[in-house]
Amino acid sequence: MTDDIAKRRAAIDTLDAEIVRIVNERAAHAREIGRLKGDGPVYRPEREAEVLRRVMTANPGPIPGDALGRIFVEVISACRGLEAKLKVAYLGPAGTFSEMAVAKQFGGMVEALAHDSIDEVFRSVETGGAGFAVVPVENSSEGAIGRTLDLLLATPLRICAEVVLRVQQNAMRSIPGLGGVERVYSHAQSLGQCRGWIARHLPHAECIPLVSNAEAARLVASEPSACAIGPAIAAERYGLQIVGENIEDDPKNMTRFLVLGTLAPGPSGRDRTSLVMTVPNQPGALHALLSPIAKHGVSMTRIESRPSRQTAWEYMFYVDLEGHVQDQKVAPAIAELRGMAPFLKVLGSYPSAVL
Repeated sequence: MTDDIAKRRAAIDTLDAEIVRIVNERAAHAREIGRLKGDGPVYRPEREAEVLRRVMTANPGPIPGDALGRIFVEVISACRGLEAKLKVAYLGPAGTFSEMAVAKQFGGMVEALAHDSIDEVFRSVETGGAGFAVVPVENSSEGAIGRTLDLLLATPLRICAEVVLRVQQNAMRSIPGLGGVERVYSHAQSLGQCRGWIARHLPHAECIPLVSNAEAARLVASEPSACAIGPAIAAERYGLQIVGENIEDDPKNMTRFLVLGTLAPGPSGRDRTSLVMTVPNQPGALHALLSPIAKHGVSMTRIESRPSRQTAWEYMFYVDLEGHVQDQKVAPAIAELRGMAPFLKVLGSYPSAVL
């Protein structure tokens, strides 16, 4: 047995050396492509999505596809970093799901810039302080993030990509156990996602919503009688103990984030197009307005209404379509919608989330 283990370890050492050589050869090609592009964009979300899909499709195992995908995100990030280190704004502070979404999409070779509000995240990219923004747009159990939708209406930025993050909530505090907890701090969305667990384990505690899960963790670090709810990364950042793991009521709970920038990605083969529009103020108008989508065989994956804030009882409708704005089915559908809607804005066409 000892000889067999030694042989296999020797084989791993040889393979590791080969991996190092191949990764650096890949990086050399990426750097040369960057030189040939000149002033072209460093971040190409459609190209990165194609690479990840190809890698995951070709994977024979035993490493799971999503794990291999995460490895390649870091390889891509390191190669991209040879051209330039991107600045990515996100809703802070550090230790939030938004920070995790930045890492999932861009890897570790970026400068992640935390901001205090979604408004500031948008403004950072609009004024050139960052190249891209990552903002939450909807949660599978709690619904849309209204402020993000409102800001998308007015911003000149485009949606470049999307990130879907599995939301795993944890209870954390500065001392072990749940005894003596009088207050539970967290973001309002997280409190809502853990209502059942709180009712069962902390029925008498006061739930206090805060601007972020990380702020909750920061407060709890100095309040032994309080408990925070948030991602494990927050416990790591603020030196807390996890006293309840995966406490979300819905085990399939997901949050979707948007990547915003000035890019207009080309088709990747599996894309999504987001738009916002108004409908004429008359009976059956919404049904009639959506008919071109069905007529051209385009799948609508989401529709969300928001008050327009300009005229009483007027609503903006946010719609997600499968496909790219350049696709043969999507292009004529949107062209027909433009002729019918009083207002229509394409928010972006971008690759669907891979991981």
